[in-house]
Amino acid sequence: MKPDFEVIATDGSARAGILSMQRHALKTPTFMPVGTRGSVRTVTSQDLEEIGADIILGNTYHLMLRPGEDLIKGFGGIHGFADWKRLILTDSGGYQVFSLEPKVDDGGVEFKSTYDGSLHRLTPERAVDIQCSLGADIQMVLDVCPPIPAEKRVLEIAVERTHKWAIRGRSHFLSNEKTFENERAQFGIVQGGLDRELRRISAEQIVEVGFDGYAIGGLSVGETRQEMIEPMQISAEGLPKQQLRYFMGLGDPAGLVEAIACGVDMFDCVWPTRLARHGTALTMQGRVNLGAARYAKSDDAIDPEFYASPANRWSRGYIRHLLSVGEPVAGRLLTLHNLAWIIDFMRRARESIVQGTFVDFRNETLQIWG
Repeated sequence: MKPDFEVIATDGSARAGILSMQRHALKTPTFMPVGTRGSVRTVTSQDLEEIGADIILGNTYHLMLRPGEDLIKGFGGIHGFADWKRLILTDSGGYQVFSLEPKVDDGGVEFKSTYDGSLHRLTPERAVDIQCSLGADIQMVLDVCPPIPAEKRVLEIAVERTHKWAIRGRSHFLSNEKTFENERAQFGIVQGGLDRELRRISAEQIVEVGFDGYAIGGLSVGETRQEMIEPMQISAEGLPKQQLRYFMGLGDPAGLVEAIACGVDMFDCVWPTRLARHGTALTMQGRVNLGAARYAKSDDAIDPEFYASPANRWSRGYIRHLLSVGEPVAGRLLTLHNLAWIIDFMRRARESIVQGTFVDFRNETLQIWG
């Protein structure tokens, strides 16, 4: 059984859909909290279920090194290890590896562990095997993510290798499909930096390989939002309408509505949780730094307009106190709030698409967050 993605409503290029898999069904647009090492920092799997998360992201690079894919496999994969009953997507590990100045050739990439300095080699086939051991419902093929900015030849090599590795990764995934105990999907990734023509070429090549879904990679890595929009749009336009589209590493509301407007369905980012750990809350009126002295006597809820926040029973003044004395529970409460807020933001985006009011929703979001 292959994952089934159905678009149930559109408003311009924005889409509302449902991805149905054996383990769970998720409504799109959707946001994935990032569980880098098998856990979203400071919160539990039960917390995530209660705030409405349908899918979380696991990081292959970190999990293959600690505690190791074989140990996790012995627990029944990440689902059993972390007691998570809904969907899990794992990245290939490539993004982290390429930040380590590794040795790269057409066969794969060699790198040293940031934990103990041990030497490892990651290939398209090895990335598939690790993610299968981790038990991911959706796994990403190994790709080459070039820096921005980069010279044209660097981008060309990244697109060429991404294509070759996509062919190898897909072939290895399909050759092992009969051994899967549960339904699994594999997504391909479009690269090309900010180059419009390379984005078109990469999308065409990756679609030709034939994946269960597609991701837009290599963006939201330091470029401005305006620089991001055109290559994102070109990438999305080159992907099949009947399959899910995933933008890797995007999480701010303004960026999200721009991507949704281009027809993107799924997102992940550490942005909401990182802000939380540094004392910043997401609210209907924008970012609020609760560590500021002016909130010391405030008895307002974290976001008085977001009634579903799991942390709204505590005042801004109380959160500010916790932050000022270094109490870790402040980070936990703000993490729960920010994740609940961004998940609800995606629910509201979906609702606006269904109702045909997405343009208004987008404009309102950009007024506050743009």
